[in-house]
Amino acid sequence: MKEVKLSSLIAPSFYDVHYDVKHHLHTHYWLKGGRGSTKSSFASIEIVKGIMEDSEANAVAMRKVANTLKDSVFNQLVWAIEQLGVSHLWNIPEAKLELTYLPTGQRIKFRGADKPRSIKSIKFQHGYCKYIWYEEIDQFRGPEEVRTINQSLMRGGEQFLIFYTYNPPESQRNWVNKEVLDTRPDKLVHHSTYLTVPRKWLGEIFIAEADHLKKSKPEKYEHEYMGEVTGTGGEIFTNITARVITKEERKNFDKIRRGVDWGFAVDPFHYGVMHFDSTRRKLYIFYEYRKVGLSNAKAAEHIKKENKLNQLVICDSAEPKSINDLKQEGIRVVGAKKGPDSIDYGIKFLQDLTEIIIDPEDCPETLKEFLGYEYEKDSEGNFKAEYPDKNNHSIDMARYALNNDIMKNKVRVSNKSKLGLR
Repeated sequence: MKEVKLSSLIAPSFYDVHYDVKHHLHTHYWLKGGRGSTKSSFASIEIVKGIMEDSEANAVAMRKVANTLKDSVFNQLVWAIEQLGVSHLWNIPEAKLELTYLPTGQRIKFRGADKPRSIKSIKFQHGYCKYIWYEEIDQFRGPEEVRTINQSLMRGGEQFLIFYTYNPPESQRNWVNKEVLDTRPDKLVHHSTYLTVPRKWLGEIFIAEADHLKKSKPEKYEHEYMGEVTGTGGEIFTNITARVITKEERKNFDKIRRGVDWGFAVDPFHYGVMHFDSTRRKLYIFYEYRKVGLSNAKAAEHIKKENKLNQLVICDSAEPKSINDLKQEGIRVVGAKKGPDSIDYGIKFLQDLTEIIIDPEDCPETLKEFLGYEYEKDSEGNFKAEYPDKNNHSIDMARYALNNDIMKNKVRVSNKSKLGLR
């Protein structure tokens, strides 16, 4: 196939991703971004080029609902074929949703996840399904559904390339926004916006509409055009920063706090370690250990391995037997002091901190819970006043770890109130 200049087909922000795909450095490519970022165009170009360069490669392009395939991924891949100048080498039928590379018979098939049987029954006469494309992946039910589909399609080959393209939903609780926080060696996450796309590709009307929304409704602009997770207004923590906490920073941590939220049945045991900068009111969470079905003996073994100096660990006081089990193992452990308003006060204490920095590599579950913790809505769509009691194991752990700090603050605030100071 005649080489086409990347600059004529792929926006500059995707040059590095193209190199990554070309050299098979990853398997899973999560391409997120706002309107006009050309992430879908990039995926379609890579799939068509890839099939023509590898005689064993076939592809499956998917949407959640089958009747949306024609006007989305099918037309997008036809566009890619035309842009590459190879229409004469492809069979593009009017009625059938299937594209065939004429020299070899390789195919691109299209399926909707609303018909799972049709996905499981996919067969290719020659080669295997090297490319899988999920367009608007956020419309799929969740990671379990995607994993099941991948398991059905990723057979018979040594190299697979899976593209997940989508505009991030507003709420951090949405499963795709949580999914991209999970790190794994075969996964690349890329964010793009229209600002890196040549202006002439988008047209002046597109630019004008984006500029108008930026001035009139800046938050909508951030979500729709910049692809940012702006939230629904129900986020409980708005002071979260996700970044790597360096070794140099950790060397200077001198106010270490440790906490435990006990697991029960399907709920996980969650142990966390953090540094609390009380002067700047910043919390650095840099270690987590989380496991379902963990015995107290195994929990003690892990805590002792991490907590070599046997510093204080504060646990949920609701399980005195578990606390005693850890004490028997020689761990300095106490139960958190509670009261009728301890949950509300503890969460408000965390909300009022200047910043909660969470290391996404060492504490992925903690980060997901803090970012995804939102007020629930009633039947009329209004936010409920109380804090939800689910998916909050790391949040409870942090409350316990900071129990002494929270109690001191409570006393200080109470004394000020008695003196008439506000």
